[in-house]
Amino acid sequence: MFCTNCGSKLESDSVFCSSCGEKVVGIAAGEEIQSHAESAAIASSKPKEASNNLVGFSPKINDPAFKKYLKNSNQWSFFFSLGLAVIAIVGFYIAGELEADGLSNPESLYIGCAIGTMFITIAIFQILGRKRSKTWDGQVIDKTVKNKAKEVKSGGGSYIKRYTEFTVFVRSDGGKKYVISVDDDDTLYNYFNVGDRLRYHGGLNSYEKYDKTGDDIIFCAACSTLCDIKEDTCYRCKCPLLK
Repeated sequence: MFCTNCGSKLESDSVFCSSCGEKVVGIAAGEEIQSHAESAAIASSKPKEASNNLVGFSPKINDPAFKKYLKNSNQWSFFFSLGLAVIAIVGFYIAGELEADGLSNPESLYIGCAIGTMFITIAIFQILGRKRSKTWDGQVIDKTVKNKAKEVKSGGGSYIKRYTEFTVFVRSDGGKKYVISVDDDDTLYNYFNVGDRLRYHGGLNSYEKYDKTGDDIIFCAACSTLCDIKEDTCYRCKCPLLK
């Protein structure tokens, strides 16, 4: 008799298969014993785990490198806005002292402080937005390509700019719809297909595909850099690629 799980030959009194550990099911009287080939066929027809790491949402998202990246991003946002605030305050103060454009202190200084505060406030809201952003799963439900035009002002005149808008529509499992739209670049449009399962990673503001078996590229979940699917880490930010 043979194991119905792996097809290995068994002793007549075996309780478990010595090869795979499968419990041996007794054969009722009058029931024909399967041949080795039949047993092997049953074993081969059972679902197998993926032979690579391109199927499934990657557990690498829990790597400390992503937390470090987010921390550095928040710090950079804050100090960059702080630098802009200082430049605005100092610049308007100097303009006030020189009475440029009819401005004088303290009115000019007040304007500089208001603009500086605005820069810092924007950065704080960006940081809080990343921290409050939640992870969710969803699916690509549609894709569109539209040729558009818009008026662009330049100097004292204006001109019509024509461009192509590539859009991917995603619906979360909770029913909310999201839009990924890029002008004049079809990379993301071609990367996602209708029906793809996705996971949105909160904080990182990035999407991960569940099934990457047909891809030769992959986007870094941290900095969005386009990488080769064969690589394990992003060459730019050094975070692990989610595969």
